[in-house]
Amino acid sequence: MYAIVEIAGQQFKVAKDQKLFVHRLQDKEGSKVSFDKVFLLDDGKKVTVGAPAISGAAVEAKVVGHLKGDKVIVFKKKRRKGYRVKNGHRQALTELMVEKIVASGAKPAAAKPKAEKAPAPAKAEEKPKAPKAEKAPAKKAPAKEAKVDYSKMTVAELKAAAKAKGISGYTSLKKAELIAALNQ
Repeated sequence: MYAIVEIAGQQFKVAKDQKLFVHRLQDKEGSKVSFDKVFLLDDGKKVTVGAPAISGAAVEAKVVGHLKGDKVIVFKKKRRKGYRVKNGHRQALTELMVEKIVASGAKPAAAKPKAEKAPAPAKAEEKPKAPKAEKAPAKKAPAKEAKVDYSKMTVAELKAAAKAKGISGYTSLKKAELIAALNQ
């Protein structure tokens, strides 16, 4: 029995008791991981193809260890220009041991994306705080009636104040000219 499964963004053909090296995973050594993006299952008699993935199927594996791959040398050269660059790279890898392939009834990997999706709506709830941004200019309006220190403002803030005050040609003015125009 074998399966085609997506692990860390890459597709692998895996079988039971097979060792494979994948891009580094965050899981600790000795922990068990489950991958639910199974695209194809072959049990010797029947081949099941997902569209795109087979629901309920999973591949369960154990993290054997974390290591670095062989060094890859990257050499760049432009002839007759004196340009030569030599770089090396060792990819961080995780060694996995496939323990079993589940054809149906697997659910544990689906719990992780739900945990990641929960904070996302919370951030979406924070985004509608635009009414507070509308209240902020209301607070600045009374401050303009009082003496405002324009020298501590940035050019962008000065241009916004000039626009609110109705000064024409504020986009081409420098900081000192903007301050002089706003103090009039």
